[in-house]
Amino acid sequence: MIKVIRVSSQEEGGQQALEILKEKLAAGAKTLGLATGSSPLGFYEAVRASDVDFSNLTSVNLDEYVGLGADNPQSYRYFMEEHLFQAKPFKANYLPNGEASDLEAELARYQEILEAHPVDLQILGIGRNGHIGFNEPGTSFDQVTQVVDLEASTIEANARFFEKIEDVPTKAISMGIKNIMDSKAIILFAYGADKAEAIAGAISGPVTEELPASILQRHPEVYIFADDAALSKLEV
Repeated sequence: MIKVIRVSSQEEGGQQALEILKEKLAAGAKTLGLATGSSPLGFYEAVRASDVDFSNLTSVNLDEYVGLGADNPQSYRYFMEEHLFQAKPFKANYLPNGEASDLEAELARYQEILEAHPVDLQILGIGRNGHIGFNEPGTSFDQVTQVVDLEASTIEANARFFEKIEDVPTKAISMGIKNIMDSKAIILFAYGADKAEAIAGAISGPVTEELPASILQRHPEVYIFADDAALSKLEV
């Protein structure tokens, strides 16, 4: 079941999502699934400013670029250190290893981590093409951790974080859609008109592998925080 929460800004969305996080922690949540990109920044800002103690919690991240190490400013490990981990130390933080020499072995390793640490609350953004994690259109809903060939639209969208588009990695390790759906609860953030079509399809369109986020309609507990622009194509 999807609950849509209309907010005026990332800051408001982050504050309201923080209250859900607090409820989950009070109920005994132990593992958080985390996302990168611009959409969850308001949430991480609210978390950093809060008095929430994460020292007994474990985190698992959705994805990581293939070829980027933890010390690369464009890696997702670096992003998480900058925006959350330095301010809020966890008991343990797990991310895929983008520098792994054996990607098949890395997929198996990360899948084992996910199975050992069931996610209580998963944070998501959404791509303009409806991807969640780096699961591009056409990905099987039964897919677990995988190496993804990134679509041109995804590379273009992420190019703003790099000096030039040629620097954007073309592959990533990502949790699969099944991993995401195994989370007990999900919070998705979407801001801006460029997410409007994907959000409309995810909430009220047919459930199809051509729009990966549409599978969230089959999850028992999903919260979507979005602004007017992101909700502009959703039929009331």
